[in-house]
Amino acid sequence: MDPAGRQVFTVDLLERYAAKGRGVITCMAAGNDVILLGTSKGWVIRHDFGLGDSTEFDLSTGRPGEQSIHRVFVDPGGSHCIATVVGSGGVDTFYTHAKWIKPRVLTKLKGLVVNAVAWNRQLITEASTKEVILGTDNGQLHEIAVDEKDKREKYIKFLFQLEELPEAFMDLQMETASIMNGTRYYVMAVTPTRLYSFTGIGSLETVFASYLDRVVHFMELPGEIPNSELHFYIKQRRAVHFAWLSGAGIYHGGLNFGAHHGSPNGEENFVENKALLDYLKLSEGAEAVKPSSMAVSEFHFLLLIGNKVKVVNRISENIIEELQFDLTSESVSRGIIGLCSDATAGLFYAYDQNSVYQVSVNDEGRDMWKVYLDMNEYAGALANCRDPLQRDQVYLVQAEAAFASKDYHRAASFFAKINYMLSFEEITLKFITIGEQDALRTFLLRKLDNLAKDDKCQITMISTWATELYLDKINRLLLEDDTAVVNHGSEYQSVIKEFRAFLGDCKDVLDEATTMSLLESYGRVEELVYFASLKEQYEIVVHHYIQQGEAKKALEVLQKPAVPIDLQYKFAPDLIMLDAYETVESWMATNNLNPRKLIPAMMRYSSEPHAKNETHEVIKYLEYCVHRLHNEDPGVHNLLLSLYAKQEDDSALLRFLQCKFGKGRENGPEFFYDPKYALRLCLKEKRMRACVHIYSMMSMHEEAVALALQVDPELAMAEADKVEDDEDLRKKLWLMVAKHVIEQEKGAKRENIRKAIAFLKETDGLLKIEDILPFFPDFALIDDFKEAICSSLEDYNKQIELLKQEMNDATHGADNIRNDISALAQRYAVIEREEECGACRRKILTVGREYQMARGYTSIGPMAPFYVFPCGHAFHAQCLIAHVTRCTNEAQAEYILDLQKQLTLIGGEARKDSNGSLTEESITSVTPVDKLRSQLDDAIASECPFCGDLMIREISLNFILPEEALQVTSWEIKPSSLGSQRTLSLPL
Repeated sequence: MDPAGRQVFTVDLLERYAAKGRGVITCMAAGNDVILLGTSKGWVIRHDFGLGDSTEFDLSTGRPGEQSIHRVFVDPGGSHCIATVVGSGGVDTFYTHAKWIKPRVLTKLKGLVVNAVAWNRQLITEASTKEVILGTDNGQLHEIAVDEKDKREKYIKFLFQLEELPEAFMDLQMETASIMNGTRYYVMAVTPTRLYSFTGIGSLETVFASYLDRVVHFMELPGEIPNSELHFYIKQRRAVHFAWLSGAGIYHGGLNFGAHHGSPNGEENFVENKALLDYLKLSEGAEAVKPSSMAVSEFHFLLLIGNKVKVVNRISENIIEELQFDLTSESVSRGIIGLCSDATAGLFYAYDQNSVYQVSVNDEGRDMWKVYLDMNEYAGALANCRDPLQRDQVYLVQAEAAFASKDYHRAASFFAKINYMLSFEEITLKFITIGEQDALRTFLLRKLDNLAKDDKCQITMISTWATELYLDKINRLLLEDDTAVVNHGSEYQSVIKEFRAFLGDCKDVLDEATTMSLLESYGRVEELVYFASLKEQYEIVVHHYIQQGEAKKALEVLQKPAVPIDLQYKFAPDLIMLDAYETVESWMATNNLNPRKLIPAMMRYSSEPHAKNETHEVIKYLEYCVHRLHNEDPGVHNLLLSLYAKQEDDSALLRFLQCKFGKGRENGPEFFYDPKYALRLCLKEKRMRACVHIYSMMSMHEEAVALALQVDPELAMAEADKVEDDEDLRKKLWLMVAKHVIEQEKGAKRENIRKAIAFLKETDGLLKIEDILPFFPDFALIDDFKEAICSSLEDYNKQIELLKQEMNDATHGADNIRNDISALAQRYAVIEREEECGACRRKILTVGREYQMARGYTSIGPMAPFYVFPCGHAFHAQCLIAHVTRCTNEAQAEYILDLQKQLTLIGGEARKDSNGSLTEESITSVTPVDKLRSQLDDAIASECPFCGDLMIREISLNFILPEEALQVTSWEIKPSSLGSQRTLSLPL
């Protein structure tokens, strides 16, 4: 139940006297808002809620004695109806269509009591039933098809007869699936004790004919029930699960018509996740009572027990609700007769002798996530969650369960999916408190995956934290000794898991351990090794071979697939000291070795003295890992680098440093070793060429050139040439080389100068003679530099000429701009007599209001001030000021009004002083007016208000101004105070 307390299923009385006096109700069927009722007097009453009418058919006409409708069936579309009449005159089955006035008897079924009908839901239409299967009381199946336009059945075919255990077919269901080579039929049928399933490709006739040669697949349950029912739950026109009301309980499961799981006898099993709901779970301690009828919804069973309907959750098998019915006094004796469902409309119905009740479903899946979660079925819980908060609760349960079981990496993955239930800080503190750095790193990485791109701050912080954890992990592994590498960190956790798994698989090992202890105490070493081999105690076997000095046999044991890989690491130090060649060959033949865990053994072997001409086995294996296996472990690369550095010949070291290991991948790193460690090592071993390369790789070009000058000036020049993107740095490096070359040259002065000038040519013009002059002694003769200095002066002269040309071009451009400005000052515009103001729509060429003559002579006299724009729009000055003031921002509007006010005041004073006549003094006083008018022109007429930015900015203005608030209120639509009441009744 949800917090609001709404029931999932609710009952409403649909019709109290639904039989309309035609006897009492005996059976009922529904489909597509159509209800069919069968009565005890042989009448079928059809209620069509879609059309709002009802129809009655009397099937007892012409038959002697009392007649009763035994069963009535309607297809999912509500168009086709089949009814069986039983009475003293025998048994007859009728078919009728919604458009027919009179039902038609199916003569070939005379005398057969039809208990069940299976409609072809996938192919049936309003005009045609397609294939329909009828199940009879004597264990027969018949096929029938009717086309409405033919006014009679197309055919009736016999399909199948129960021979082994002749029982009545009580219920039928059919589903079809279109496949490449035709149509596959799936048919399920129930009798009081059995559930039969049939399937095949072709037609129904060929499918059932095939069962003459093969065994019928069925499920038999103990006990018998008189009203054995079979129901399919239909979702999106496809059956997804079934339920059988059997004598032992409710047998139910999923239906998968897409997957064909073929069995050896050719049978196809399309039922999944079968289960049996025992009736004892519904009795609450009392004796089990079998339901008298049943209906199936998506997640629940509706079971009619007595006069109540118990709603049982299909997943948890718990009763969630009990539905009560308002029975009349005459119906209490027999009570509720049965249930039926309308899969198309998603409704359920119950009926007694007189009344019909509607059972409505109200979001039955809203609490299913909690049901699945209580059963620890997390996938089902997540599939039924409706909002992020529900999903968080499921993730939280999974995370805490994993955390409690110390599966910290899995817990971290679930914690990372939680967005609301726990804060980021709470989750991280959980892992920090227990010291689980690796799990914390996993959480941070998963959290990064779940963050949105907009959370830039969080992404930056979490990424930084994760980087720090990675570096801490790498440093700890690098600094750990032999014991710590095996017994600490993530590797240690892996060993612990493997050890526990080993203890679980070998529960009876204690006895064997006692036996081996006894053998050891008696000194029977050979028998101990043999027994250990039988019991797969490889550690003891390998240890024994190492003690005997038989490295090859020990390696053969370690290469067996069943031997734990950790033994390779454990015995690696002893084996490589015993026989380095065989050990390394074994390592290279083993695919799943981690070279990092072999580093302690290789370092121990490398620390021992070796002959100069002896092949270094560790270098051979490390080269295999780096070049053949493409190992990216920094520890492996650092070890190989250290071994190269200790060799007398530095060629291998230089080749290794120059190798680009990640060149095969996009944006792959060029090296995996630690360059700072490599630099310290090479400096210690005095491998100067290697140091130069490392400096260059770390972009420390000055240090690289300085060191290269001590080794080889040619190398220094090559290093200086590597800098291409920074011209200043490149020049600085070449100056260092030049200074060194000049200072180191011991020849005669003139020869010294000639070599320096030749060096300048090698720099491709980067250095000039004036750059290297400070490096020569003060007493050098200027004649020696004459040629180089002249060349440099010529270059400067060319640059000066280029600058002069650019200045002339700029001057010419400025002159052109001045001419354009002068031309603009002479531009004019023509105003037509009929031209209108863009704001007020009155003519532009009218006399100003304050200058109009008393007798109305408008054709002469001064005009009203106006503005004309290049685009052709024209405005009266006052109209333009009003328009711009209304549309611009408040500060600009105040500025414009202030300018207009000043103009008015100054203009008024001028007229007052001159009494309306212009004098020399008044002309002089106009000067500030012109200045204000220029400012006003800039404010209001810098651009056309219709063609400039002002019109674009008007888009953001409100359509309704603040002063029009009362008008907005008058248009408000208020909700009606009259309530609406929905009544539910049948049309009569």
